[in-house]
Amino acid sequence: MQKILITGVGGFIASHIAIRFRDLGYEVVGVDDLSTGRLENIPEGIEFFQDDLSSLGIESRLPGGCRIILHLAGQSSGEISFDNPLLDLEKNTASTLNLIRYGIRNGASRIVYASSMSVYGKVPDEPIAETFVPVPLSCYGVSKLASECYLRIFQNQLSFVSLRMFNVYGPGQDLGNLRQGMLSIFLAQALNGGDIEVKGGTARYRDFIFIDDVVETWVRAATYPDAKNQTINVGTGIRTTVGGLLDRILHEVPGSRYSINGTTPGDQEGIWADTTKLSFLLGMRDFTPLGAGLRAFVAWASPILISN
Repeated sequence: MQKILITGVGGFIASHIAIRFRDLGYEVVGVDDLSTGRLENIPEGIEFFQDDLSSLGIESRLPGGCRIILHLAGQSSGEISFDNPLLDLEKNTASTLNLIRYGIRNGASRIVYASSMSVYGKVPDEPIAETFVPVPLSCYGVSKLASECYLRIFQNQLSFVSLRMFNVYGPGQDLGNLRQGMLSIFLAQALNGGDIEVKGGTARYRDFIFIDDVVETWVRAATYPDAKNQTINVGTGIRTTVGGLLDRILHEVPGSRYSINGTTPGDQEGIWADTTKLSFLLGMRDFTPLGAGLRAFVAWASPILISN
């Protein structure tokens, strides 16, 4: 039974990934400081450690024997990163350096890192490939890009895969966090009173990818030999405008409506993924349609918000 370390395991994406690896027969070790992650998200049947990955000496406190490291812990909001850029740097970049040291010390074979589309910054309205020169617009994007650079520096001692994730959504997402996750923010507002506040225009566009597709991508990134030392976009390659997304939400949640009010600091006008590498290296070609994914999300979220 191979041992795997998953960080941020109390969070939305990492908890889903932990369930998948546990069910595949891996011995899963999870770590989270629970600053934003939730104890109830941590799957049964895994070994859990509560600790801060950016703190001194963390690499000696984590258990040995983990051959694969999946690093999803960190501060995950571009907007929040402006509140305390130093904390953002610690949570996203210092934690990555600590895990690199841990992986080298313990002879790990690979670290897979949760990077972000935010590293790209302002881009033209076309599918954006990994070769595009990144110029981040937010402190969050800077810290993510810095972590990618550190992973490349140490790649001869610890191989890596950087996954630049686009807009992930689906059941299990934190509906109480209204500063991270465009689709989940809109849906939470629609289900909780019906008034959706949109920061920025409806002509903006994104690439929305369902959680199940993201989990499959992480499994392949951790195990496929061709992914070694690669940076890969994780999106669908489908351009969806904010207006188009809102129309879908208004259809799924009758009685909801939206208004436009202000902007978000460091927000990108629009971005969608070139998925050539994702397809070629990991074989990811078929994705959950936005309509089907949104219906599944609404079905999961409605009882939760009603009960609260």
